Amino acid sequence: MPLNTFILLATLGISILGFSNPQVQNRLIFSAFAIKHYREWYRFFSHGLLHANAIHLAFNMLALYSFGGFVERIYVARFGTLLGELAYLFLYVGALLASSVVDYKKYQDQSWYRALGASGAVSAVMYASILLNPSGGIYMFFIPIAIPAWIFGIFYLIYSSYMAQKQADNIGHNAHFWGAIFGFLLTWVFIPQSFPVFLQTIFSFFSGGFGG
Repeated sequence: MPLNTFILLATLGISILGFSNPQVQNRLIFSAFAIKHYREWYRFFSHGLLHANAIHLAFNMLALYSFGGFVERIYVARFGTLLGELAYLFLYVGALLASSVVDYKKYQDQSWYRALGASGAVSAVMYASILLNPSGGIYMFFIPIAIPAWIFGIFYLIYSSYMAQKQADNIGHNAHFWGAIFGFLLTWVFIPQSFPVFLQTIFSFFSGGFGG
């Protein structure tokens, strides 16, 4: 079984269990206060197995299904099966940590703050895919045509940064932003030749679009 499929199924199972079992959610949810004061470091990672509701779960798992298999296959082609899957696991698990650090520092003494969801890790996988396939298309539900991956990536980062500063909703925009940055940079480190191709895709777009 591909590692991405295993992660997806495990997240589905535990998230669905958490919907009806508050004890599961309380034990696994992200709590900066519990991490600092009770040394429950596992919460940096376990919150990625939980989701607030079926819609939240469906969006994240659809994105993971859409992008994760591709990224895992590229990693395996680069490093071989074992190292490639370990690299993919590091991408996913590392993004859960990287995407939580800002909120940990901000809320470590606030016992009321709680967060859950795999959004940081899913963003990392998505932005790894954008780096590896910048000319690919990404569909949004309300737009009937594919958006070039690199254009979507730039605008979604801007949007996430803006919304994180505005703090106008209960969505973890910091997790989206820092997860995306982590996934992009880690994949650049793992596969250095991907970045020149990414830049060339952007340069070709502008040179072609402006009469080059």
